[in-house]
Parts: sequence; structure tokens; C-alpha cells
Amino acid sequence: MRHSVSDRLSQYATVARNLDVGAVALVPGPNFTRALNHSFMSHERPFLLVIPARGPAAALVPNLELRSWDLVGFDGAVFDWRDQDGYGTAFSGLMDHLGISSLAVEGQVMRVFVHHALKTAQPDLRIVDGETAISGLRMIKTPDDISAMRAAIEISERALARTLDAVRIGQTEKDIEQCLIQALFDEGAEDMAFHPIVAAGDNSARPHAHARAEYAVQPGDALLIDFGARKHGFAADITRTVFLRHASDEGRAVYDTVLRANLRGLNITRAGVTAHQIDDAVTGVLEASPYGDRIRTKTGHGLGRDVHEAPYIMRGNHMVLPAGTVYTNEPGLYDIGNFGVRIEDDVLVTEDGYITLTSFPKELTILPC
Repeated sequence: MRHSVSDRLSQYATVARNLDVGAVALVPGPNFTRALNHSFMSHERPFLLVIPARGPAAALVPNLELRSWDLVGFDGAVFDWRDQDGYGTAFSGLMDHLGISSLAVEGQVMRVFVHHALKTAQPDLRIVDGETAISGLRMIKTPDDISAMRAAIEISERALARTLDAVRIGQTEKDIEQCLIQALFDEGAEDMAFHPIVAAGDNSARPHAHARAEYAVQPGDALLIDFGARKHGFAADITRTVFLRHASDEGRAVYDTVLRANLRGLNITRAGVTAHQIDDAVTGVLEASPYGDRIRTKTGHGLGRDVHEAPYIMRGNHMVLPAGTVYTNEPGLYDIGNFGVRIEDDVLVTEDGYITLTSFPKELTILPC
């Protein structure tokens, strides 16, 4: 069932009451899009949606966005402003209208100049970081959310299959990256979830590597590809590591270790488990292997409108995962100067276990190329 704008905004009003603040403020980004079911650009012009703990919402909207804003179905007060006049008067009007003394904002999203504009309009305004509570509303995915994520994942997996089929010894990492990007759009992606990581040989040991234009892939290389399509506003995030023509004994052993860690994380996943418990189980497999000194990352993170969102799957995070959570299970081992292996699945938490949304094969793959 699709919720109306007022239904979605009421959830943020509840957040404001729970945080004991006068209102919650959203700026363009994933929470803004979720609240309005429309996306807007984040640029040099401040754009603000404020949902009070009680009473109707209000918005500060750049004048040039008003015709697009009409499509939202918003029935609260709107304070617009033009570039020629500046936004100071609009902020003063917004704050006078709201009559609040405190405001929760998205600490990871709101930019400093918007914060300053709020304080200039109302110097005694108490601004608090409500990121965890605000973004937490996105943690439990709706059936529509899951459908969108499945579409993004299916596009991604088709693109990966096409790309791996086309890999040849002598291509550069950049060649493979461009093939992957083209395949994503050919298969129906609306955008990339993030710029892909395509890394071979020693570059695969860098968890966030950049594809090199000067490196031609060689027999025996590990080739790590971390990427995802975006569809209907939701992201996929998948990693597979393959070997080219042959794999060394060390490569096979490391791959087997990472795969066992990945499977261990799946095996303990269910509603009620904590992020700490999943990471502890996954990392424990890696630590018990001869390659424990190659651990460089946590197990994973939440996935949805953002590629990285709550919950963060790491030791020390005792957040309980409810049914409907989607997280990435992506253990890896990285030997700097040698090679790295990462295997990443997108996992839906259910009441009695999990559903792996990704279906691309995970067994050791050696490309003939």
C-alpha cells in the first residue's frame, strides 16, 4: 500500500516528539525523497522541509523549483525565494511561522550554510543531530522498496554476466569498467548506485580501489568488481571476485575462507539478531584462518535509497535487526601488494531467517578469457 504525503510526514512528527524537539528538518537526499515520494537536487540553493511535532509541515523552496514542487501534493505553508533576493527573508518567515525553539536535523546530510541560515533567522534555536532516528525510518523496507531493490539487483547481475563474458587478458581495468558501465545502462539501470570498483592483481587488495588505465590484466590475477545499479530510487551493491585463467593455491585458500565467512553470516541472520552478532560471526571465521592479518573492513552496512545506511554491521553495534532490514554481507581479505578477495550479497532479514536477494554464483570462478 502506498502512503500519502501526510501519512509519511506524520512519521517524522513522531520522531520529533520522541526526540523532544519542536520539529524535524529534512533537506534533499534519501529521507527527503522518502517523505515526499519525489526527488530534488541538492545544490547551492537551500531547500528545506520542516515537520513539526504537532501541526502542519512547512517548506522553504527555491522559486525556480515551485512548478516541480506542485507535483508533490504538499498542502503546508511554502516560503519561496529568488536568487536575486537571497534566502534570508524566506528563512526568517519560515521560523516565524513555525514558532519552535528546537529542531532535529540530518547530521550527515545537512550542510553548514543551511545550519547557519537557520541560526541567523533564529539565534536562540537549539539544533540537534537527529540522524539516527530520522534515517532509522528507512531501515525497514516496504514491499515496494524490496521490489525496487530486486529490480536493481537483477539489472546488476545481468550486467556482471555480460562483463565477465567479455573479459580478455590484456584489457585494462578501465576497459573492463567501461564495459560494465555500458552493460548496466543497456540492462535498464536508471543510474549507477556508485562508481564501480574494478580492480585486478595488486589493486584488488585496496578495498576502495580505482580502475587503472595503465594496467593490463594478467593470467592469475584476482579481478574484484564491486558495483550496483540504481532503479526506482533504490540501489544494488554486489561484489564478486574471479580469477583469470588460473588461481594459485593461496588464491583458492583465501577465496574459500571468505566464502565460508559469507555463508556463516547468512546462517545466523534472522529478525532479532544484532549487527554485532553478525559481524562477530563473520569476522570470527576470518580471524580463525591463517589470513587474519588481512582483515581491513567490517562485514557490511544497510542498503536502500543510500548505498551505505543503517544498520552498520560491525562489532560494538548492538542494534537489533528487525524483519525488513536489508544489509550487505561482504567479508573480505586484502594482502597489500598481492591481491584481495571480497564476496558481497544483499540480504533481506525475515522473521525466521533471511532471503539472499543476490543470486549471482559465488563458487570459485576461473575465467578462461
